[in-house]
Amino acid sequence: MSVVAHSKIADERVRAIPTWRFLLGRPELGAAAGTVLVFAFFLTFAGDSGMFSAKGVITFLDVSAQVGILAAAVALLMIAGEFDLSIGSMIGFAGIVIAIPAVEWGWPLWSCILLAFLVALVIGFINGYLTISTGLPSFIVTLASMFILRGLTLALTRAATNRTVVSGIGDYAKDDWLAPIFSGYVLKDLFHWMGSLGWLQMRTDGTPLAPGIPMAVVWWMLLTLLGTWILMKTRFGNWIFASGGDPVAARNVGVPVRRVKILLFIGTALAATLLAVIQVLEAGSADTLRGQLKEFEAIIAVVVGGTLLTGGYGSAIGAALGALIFGTVQMGIFFTGVDTDWFKVFMGAMVLIAVLFNTYVRRKVTYSR
Repeated sequence: MSVVAHSKIADERVRAIPTWRFLLGRPELGAAAGTVLVFAFFLTFAGDSGMFSAKGVITFLDVSAQVGILAAAVALLMIAGEFDLSIGSMIGFAGIVIAIPAVEWGWPLWSCILLAFLVALVIGFINGYLTISTGLPSFIVTLASMFILRGLTLALTRAATNRTVVSGIGDYAKDDWLAPIFSGYVLKDLFHWMGSLGWLQMRTDGTPLAPGIPMAVVWWMLLTLLGTWILMKTRFGNWIFASGGDPVAARNVGVPVRRVKILLFIGTALAATLLAVIQVLEAGSADTLRGQLKEFEAIIAVVVGGTLLTGGYGSAIGAALGALIFGTVQMGIFFTGVDTDWFKVFMGAMVLIAVLFNTYVRRKVTYSR
């Protein structure tokens, strides 16, 4: 029997890419390196403070999730070349849309939550439609929306309740079928079992200090996976990159840029409303001041995660890492005992370093091709 040797014929049209060059081209690289540095720093200076106990980890993950939920949607919008500065105000407005009908008018809580998402859908559509139809920068359009929503939140709340905080929502959430989707913890039995084995610290009543994984963290993970799947595995993801990279060329090859951007504006408004629902149910109240500066925190997380401000480049995983850095630093400063007044100085410096690093990486990748 003869043996036929099969040899692979190299395809000249396909060029192997070295691993190091592939990694340099990934937007998550800077955020991954930053995450390692941040964790190494706090392991060194706050390792014995309880920050990395189960309770400490859950705490900074919960803080990260508050930013990460927004960042997942903002990342997609920024990759498409647009900004949404109204999401912070949308959080406060959505909270009031939930609280006033529930507390003042006696509506079922589930209907108030659905109403808030419906209102967010309309506001997101208006932001997107105005941006695309007028040709104005999304920065200007959503800046106006930010003030309009903040003003409406305060004016409507005072008119309906004569207060700026609407409390008492916790009573309505107890028996509501929709509330557990947005509040509480998952894996509580697992955490209790680990506590019974002595792996977790327990309270005097026999329950673990860390009762489970907060629903905010679960939503953060789900949205990050959804954003990654959309960007990496779907045609809509290609349209997002094309819309942010060169919208004129994208239109010429048939990409529905207008529809893509309007849908992404709706996505950021819905993400802000999701965070509002979580906050309202956890706090049991709605506050007109809630959500302030969240738009900038989300943009910081996305930029630290490697997304370019000019659009066309970025990832949802990078945004999640940026949010993780944000939450870890915020809580880490508290655990190290450093004056928390320095937190914003640190965040500002981190954004500048992240942008410089990403610019450097992009130039290296471009020149090496």
